[in-house]
Amino acid sequence: MRRRNSRREKLITLALYLGLAAGLFFAAFPIYWMLGSSLKSNSEIFALPPTILPRVFTLEAYTAILTDPVKLHFFFNSYLVAMLVTIFTVVFALLAAYGFSRFNFRGKGVLSTLFISTQTLPPITLLIPFFGLVVSYGLFNTYAALVLTYLVFTLPYAILLMTGYLNTLPRDLDEAVAVDGGSSWTALWRVIVPISLPGIVATSVYTFLLCWNEFLFALTLTKSTDMRTVPIGIQLLMGQHAFEWNQMMAMSVLGSVPLLLIYLLAQRYFLAGMSAGAVK
Repeated sequence: MRRRNSRREKLITLALYLGLAAGLFFAAFPIYWMLGSSLKSNSEIFALPPTILPRVFTLEAYTAILTDPVKLHFFFNSYLVAMLVTIFTVVFALLAAYGFSRFNFRGKGVLSTLFISTQTLPPITLLIPFFGLVVSYGLFNTYAALVLTYLVFTLPYAILLMTGYLNTLPRDLDEAVAVDGGSSWTALWRVIVPISLPGIVATSVYTFLLCWNEFLFALTLTKSTDMRTVPIGIQLLMGQHAFEWNQMMAMSVLGSVPLLLIYLLAQRYFLAGMSAGAVK
C-alpha cells in the first residue's frame, strides 16, 4: 500500500514538474526568440530553416536605434507620458482613497459602484468618443491628449486599489494625530503616506506598465512622428516593402528592460500592496 502511494506521489510530482517545465518553455521561448532575433541580421531572420542561435552575433539593430534621434524620441515620449500619468494617478488616487476609506458622505456607495463599473467597459468602445473630444478641444497630437485619456483608465482602478490598502490601516493612527491637534491633511501626509509605500508602489507600477504598453489610443490620438510612443515606433518599422524585424526586436528589448528593472526593484512593495488591497 505504501509502495503504491509512493509511486503515485512520484508520478504526481513528475507530472507537476513536466507541467511547470512546459509552462516555463511556453512563457520564456518568445522572450528568447525576441532577444536572439535582435542580435541577428535582418537577412538571417528570413533564412530557412530558421536558426535558433544567431550564426553571427551583431549589434547593428541596437546601433541603428540608439543612433537615430527619431527612434530615441519614441522612448522619451513613452517615459514622459507614463511618468506624468503615474504621478497624477497616484496623487489623485491617494486623495480619493483617503476620502473613501476614512469618511462617510452622501453618494459614497454610488461612486464606488461607478468606479467598479468603468472597469467592465472595453477601452475600444470609447475610442471614437475620446477622439471626438480630443479634436474638439484642440488637444489632438499633444501630450495632454494622451495624459488625460490614460488618466481616465488608470484612476478608477488605482482608487479602488488604494482604498483597499488604506482600509487595512487602523483608524487609531488618524485619531492619534487628532489628539495631538493635527488635521486630516496632516494625518494623511505625515502618517498615512509614509506607511502606505507598498500600496503606492503597487499603484505606480500598475499605472506605468499600462501607459507604457498602450497602443490603440496612442496611435489614434497622435499624428506626427515626434509624438509617437515606443509601441507605435515598433509598428512604424513595418514598412510597405520591407520589415526591419531585427530592429523591431531590438526596440522591444530596449522597451522591456526598463519595465523589468522597475518590477524587480519594486517587486516586494508591489506584491505586498496588491495582496493587501485584494484581501481587504
